[in-house]
Amino acid sequence: MKKLEDKISKNGKVLSDQILKVDSFLNHQIDPVLMQEIGNEFAEKFKGEGITKIVTLESSGIAPAMMTGLVLGVPVVFARKRKSLTLINELYSASVHSFTKEEKNEISVSKDYLSQDDHVLLIDDFLANGQAVEGLLSIVEQAGASLAGVGIVIEKGFQPGGEMIRNRGIRVESLAIIQSLENGKVSFAEGSTL
Repeated sequence: MKKLEDKISKNGKVLSDQILKVDSFLNHQIDPVLMQEIGNEFAEKFKGEGITKIVTLESSGIAPAMMTGLVLGVPVVFARKRKSLTLINELYSASVHSFTKEEKNEISVSKDYLSQDDHVLLIDDFLANGQAVEGLLSIVEQAGASLAGVGIVIEKGFQPGGEMIRNRGIRVESLAIIQSLENGKVSFAEGSTL
């Protein structure tokens, strides 16, 4: 997705050869026009798949998931990282390690919102080591739901997550794949976007 790559190149900040900061448009401040285009792109890639639910992880996956859900006309369910007084029983849960936050979270989805009748599209903002996607996949499996695929806004192609998920036979559609963040410069994989 050329517009996304341009936005990453212009507004993304390379903090190290492993970390890209995109909080000016994706995961702190959100560019709604770009999110709408991202939602349209994911909807186009997964149209005709019979998707009944989109599942994401709070909080950065919510905006692209919502826009995709709007276009596809399906509900969006987000896995919560913290339990609340209203989210205590009848949960699907998985443990997820966050690379950028260097912490482990127990993520949960109420059994009221995901079932074996659902055909799920997973959406997240980043794919690096694959831990968030693995946690979401576990929740989908616990529910007995089927999986249409995984939509990722930005994939760090130099980290193992994408290959690991694809090697399981799971369809992964990434809108931008970063080949390298070396020397403070973002390099995109050739032909990474459609």
